[in-house]
Formats: sequence, structure tokens, C-alpha cells
Amino acid sequence: MAEAHQAVAFQFTVTPEGIDLRLSHEALKQVYVSGLRSWKKKIARLKNSFITGVYPASPSSWLFVVIAIMGTMYARVDPSMGMIGKIKEHLPVNGYLSHQSQSIVSALLFSTGLWFALIMTMRYILKLLLSYHGWMYEQHGKMSVTTKLWLTLVKIFSGRKPMLYSYQASLPRLPVPAVKDTMQRYLESVRPLMNDEEFKRMTALAKDFEVKLAPKLQWYLKLKSWWASNYVSDWWEEYIYLRGRGPIMVNSNYYAMDFLYVIPTPIQAARAGNTVHALLLYRRKVTREELKPSRVPGSIIPLCSSQWERAFNTTRIPGEETDTIHHFKDSKHIVVYHKGRFFRVWVYHSGRLLNPKELELQFQHILNDTSPPEPGEEKLPALTAGDRPTWAKARRSYFRSGKNLQALDLVEKAAFFVTLEDDEQGLRTEDPVRSLDAYAKSLLHGKCYDRWFDKSFTFVVFKNGKVGLNAEHSWADAPIVGHLWESMLATDSFQLGYDDGGHCKGQVDASLPLPQRMQWEISNECDEVIQTSLSIAEELAADVDFHTFPFDDFGKGLIKKCRTSPDAFIQIALQLANYRDKGKFCLTYEASMTRLFREGRTETVRSCTVESSNFVRSMMDSSSTLNDRLKLFRLAAEKHQLLYRNAMTGAGIDRHLFCLYVVSKYVGVDSPFLREVLSEPWRLSTSQTPIQQVELFDLVNNPEYVSCGGGFGPVADDGYGVSYIIVGENLINFHVSCKFSSHETDSHRFGKHIREALLDILALFNLQKT
Repeated sequence: MAEAHQAVAFQFTVTPEGIDLRLSHEALKQVYVSGLRSWKKKIARLKNSFITGVYPASPSSWLFVVIAIMGTMYARVDPSMGMIGKIKEHLPVNGYLSHQSQSIVSALLFSTGLWFALIMTMRYILKLLLSYHGWMYEQHGKMSVTTKLWLTLVKIFSGRKPMLYSYQASLPRLPVPAVKDTMQRYLESVRPLMNDEEFKRMTALAKDFEVKLAPKLQWYLKLKSWWASNYVSDWWEEYIYLRGRGPIMVNSNYYAMDFLYVIPTPIQAARAGNTVHALLLYRRKVTREELKPSRVPGSIIPLCSSQWERAFNTTRIPGEETDTIHHFKDSKHIVVYHKGRFFRVWVYHSGRLLNPKELELQFQHILNDTSPPEPGEEKLPALTAGDRPTWAKARRSYFRSGKNLQALDLVEKAAFFVTLEDDEQGLRTEDPVRSLDAYAKSLLHGKCYDRWFDKSFTFVVFKNGKVGLNAEHSWADAPIVGHLWESMLATDSFQLGYDDGGHCKGQVDASLPLPQRMQWEISNECDEVIQTSLSIAEELAADVDFHTFPFDDFGKGLIKKCRTSPDAFIQIALQLANYRDKGKFCLTYEASMTRLFREGRTETVRSCTVESSNFVRSMMDSSSTLNDRLKLFRLAAEKHQLLYRNAMTGAGIDRHLFCLYVVSKYVGVDSPFLREVLSEPWRLSTSQTPIQQVELFDLVNNPEYVSCGGGFGPVADDGYGVSYIIVGENLINFHVSCKFSSHETDSHRFGKHIREALLDILALFNLQKT
């Protein structure tokens, strides 16, 4: 009851003399501070919107244009060629405006119009410049005169001090490839996977589609590309992610790991305090648009930043046929899960963010709480781990009113979800293999009921101070989460730090409200649904075979001496490893990005090529010479880089085919070609997690502060999922997943083949590790 009284601003009693009204000054103060903060955020958003809206110009440039026009007028020169006079003629005549005032107002209106015209011209020129992608196809280390001139112009028209979203309006639209080009590239990509008869049949299907149906479907795509910001992204989000009816746990969500070798503090509450504060600082930068715009690494070329908008205060809402993404402009709390209980933790007090020390005490209070979960509460999050229709029906039936509605609303509107684990994870030197495998599985699915898989991300803090993250995939791709994760790790370790006892730094406000235990009323019927979802999730999780391992025999330092792309080197090694593992080639997916274009997301690089297959066969042929193998490797690497560049510049295969398929469904026609193409399984699905903010980590002086990266579940029942991160010059971390139920796969066996393939390819170059 004491908590209830503290929450009421007005207390009154009826007395014989009348109503005795007492005001709670502290509550009124908090109302005032909260409102003030809200208005400050609104004003800041308006300011940022205006600054972004006039970019690449700046608001101060308007004053420069006005002064310039006024100066020419006083010099009796009319730069408007009569337009100022025309404006003056149409101004309303009244007694308040003198002749001189009319001239000034006319000049101001003309100056403002000229300013906007200059902005639109600069933006259009910048968009044209950013549509040029010839620089990507030039030989590494050599730059043509054309590209040098182009870079100079990009610098001139890019403006100064851009904010997070400043370049959005200047980014070009994703082009629709020609059907003929896509068909040619597709047939080329499947050639190593088919025998002559199969390839002949597929060629006939492709030609028939290209001539008869494709032109009609292509017309709709071109129309959409002219009308929409991106002809792919909204359909990709809806049909690939939100309309999936199976569990998103394992199948869609992915994870990120802590430092590989370092735990900054073993105190769970302290690590939670620092890292949560670091995440909130990052959220503030996103809200204020203070993050630097995303760019191509090592260049001034901007990338689309739109995905950052939904990083926080976002949740996926289940539906029976399709899910939706709900994003809230602000959230003043997080929801914490510990030993089956839910707690709301306020992250603001008196108009400011709680500091790390205050957050540590909040988390310690939760860890010290020994109250048991309410009936049905402990495994409630399993609803988000099971089938989507089941969760949608349960949400509609059992969470529409009362305590359940209020508690669910708190979860869905939280900045993010936090789980305080009661077990320890991370690398253990006495058992490195099993410990990292267990760490990966814990982050991927946990106990299947201790993550809220619908939130944009669930932040996990283990008992020994290790942290991790499980991210929902529909709202954004891995590089956005990776950027957030890098910033959090660097802020935690190198900026905030800990005292000598391992606790957070800072002072604590004694009036800080304690975490609030959330209340649920779970009926027996609802609990049965929870158990059903949990059974499905546990069966899925138990089937996941995961192997995470650091490869430290060499890294990109030696790979660069081979004069090849590190990514191409690794991808070709994966082809060799897969062939040794299964004795055949398979359709291979490597995730690339299309964020050179507005609202771009991903494209597929089909890494299994004729060239890579020829190289792999040469490695399996004992009669093949070293020179033959090196020559074939060069051809395979060049081909891979070409495919990667094509994917980044909008000339990929799979998103175009996907959108043609969507249009075919809308117009009610069936294409045997598209149906077959879209049903082909990706038995090797791969992704690189690049370090985007190298400047945050000094690996020379702090070599132990290396990220372990992240991973994802297998895409095909009989295939592998492989994620890798190139860290520094001498380390590559791999995350390999598959399913125990498949007799064709084994994550540890494949990991062994990856190691051997990397070493065997390096041996071709006769280099020594330095």
C-alpha cells in the first residue's frame, strides 16, 4: 500500500469542515519534469527534422543568401532578373508596409525561394553522384581520374556536420535490374549445382519465363520503383519476416556475444548497470540523431541509416496471418526478467538518466528479491518462442484487459528487455569448446522461456558478469545491431569503467524509486497454451547443434599478403570445407547489403560459382599442380568480389526474383520457373559480421578486448549456418550451426573442415606467420 500512496499526486479526505486537500509536491515535481523532458524532446525532433530537411545546406546558409541578395539590391543590382519586383506587386497593400518594407519582404521571399531551389539542386546533384558505382569495380589500391574527380564532387556537395539521417533524401533509389541480366546471372549461379540435363531443363524454364511472363511482372516492379522509396524492402520485411508463422526463436532471431577473453567485472548487477546505461546513452544519440551517418568503411560514401530508427522502444506484435512492428517514440523504463519474475525499472529520475551506480542498485534489488513467481508467470515468455498464430490467439484471448493488459503493455513499450540469468557463461580455458558452444546456445534460445523474443532485442546478463544479446530480425539487419553492440562494449569498458571493487562509479539519489514487480493473472487455459508453445520451442532448441570457435592460426594480416579479399578467401575456404564435409556442392547464401540505396537492406551473394567449384576440384585432385590451384583460386576470388559488388550496387539476383514472385501472386499467375527458384534450399547460409567502429578498440595496447561476434540458427534442415567476424590482424571467430536431426551435418566436423580448408589455401601461397 505504501507504493500505491507514493504514486498518487493528490490525497484528500472528507472532514466535518469540508474537503482537506493535500498536494504531493514530489509527485507534482515529477509530473513537471516529465512534461518538460517530453517538450524538450519534441522541440529537439523538430529542430533535427528541419536541419535534416535542408541538408546538404545548413540553416545558417539561408542568412548568407539573404545578406547576399540584400547587398546586391543596395548596390542597385537586381540578381532576381525582375522576380523581386513581381513579388512586390503581389504583396497586399496596407498602411503597415512602406515602400522600403515591401522591397525588403519581397527580397526575403525571393531569397528563401532561391535558398530552397539551391538545396534541391544540391540534393539532386548529390543523388546523381551517389548513383555512380564505378569506384567499386576498380582494382584495389588504384584509383582512376574519374573516381578522383567524383570523390571531390561528393565532398563538395555532401555538406558539413551531417546528422544520422542527413543523407537519406540524397540517396538514390534501388534500381530494378533488367530481366535478361537476372536470368543470365541466375543460370550462371546454378551451373555448378546441376548436371547437363538438369541445366538444360532449367535454361528452358528461364527462357520461357523471360519471354512470356517476366515483361508483365517487370512493368509492375518498375512502377513500384518509381513510386516507392525502395521496391524490395517493404515486401521483404512483410513476406520474409512478418508473415512467417513458425517460431522466430532459432529460425529468425540471432545473437551477439561479449568480449571473448575479458569480463570487465564479475559482479552481475554492476555489469548490468554499466552496460544498460551504455545502451541508454546510445539510444539518446539515436534519438538526438547525434550518431555519425553510416558510411562505407574507410570512405565518405554514405549508407542508408533508416534502420536505426526502430532499434529501441520496438516490439513485434503477433497476428494470426501476419505480425506487425510497433515502434514507440519514447520509453522511460525497461522490463527485467529474473527467476521467473518481471520487474519494471524506471531509467529516468528527475528528468535525467539513472547513472550506472543507480542502475546497479536497481538490479541488485531484483537479484536480492526472493519472492516466487506467480502461477504461470515463470514460463510466460515461451509464448514468444512458439508458433505465431498460437501466440496471437492467446494474446487476443488472455491479454486484453486487467493486469495482463497492463503488464503486457509495459513489456511491449519498454526500451528493451533485460534478462538477469542465474547461470554462468563464456569462455572457460579448461573446457573452451563446450563452454563457447553452450554460450552460443544460451544466447540463441536460452531456456526458451527467459527471453522476450518479440522485442527488438533482449539484453542478457549472466551471473558471472558475461553479457550477450538476442535480436529480433524483422526491424533491422545485423550491422545495425553490431554497431550498437560495439558502442556498448567500448563505452562500458573504456569510458564508464568500474571502481577497484568491481562496482559501478557514481553517486546514488536516495529518493530513487525501487523496481516495481509486475503483476500477471495467468489462467489455467492460458497456462496450457504457454506449455504448448514451450514444448514446440524446446523441441526446436534441442535440435540445434552449435559450434563456436576462434581461429587464431592467422587472420586478415596474412590474407592481405595473398593479395586477395579476406571475405573472398574465407568464402572459398567454406566451399572447400563444405565439399569435404558432404562430397558435393550446394546453393550458398552470403548476406550482402544494399544500403548504398535508400531504405536498402540485404542482397544475396551466391558464393558457389563455377570458378570456386573448379578451384575446389583442383584441391581434391592430387594431380593438380600448385600453379594450377593458385590460378584457379585467383579466378574464384575475382568472381566472388564481382558478385559482391554486383549485389551491393543493385545488380543482384535474388531480391529481383523474389519481387517478381510477389507480383506474380498479386496478379494471380503461376510461374513454374519462379516457384522452383524460390523453393531451392540454402544448404550453406553464411554471413560476415564486420567491425564497423575500429577506432573504438585499441587492439595493439588491449589485444584481449576482442569481440566474439555473433551467430544464427541453421536455415535448412540438412544445411549449415556460418557466421564469422574478422577481428584485428590475427583472429577470425566462427559460429557454426546445424541440426542434430540431420544425418548429413555435424557442427564440430564442419568446424574442423573450415580450419583445414583455411590452412590448406594459405599453404598455396608459401607465406609465414609473423
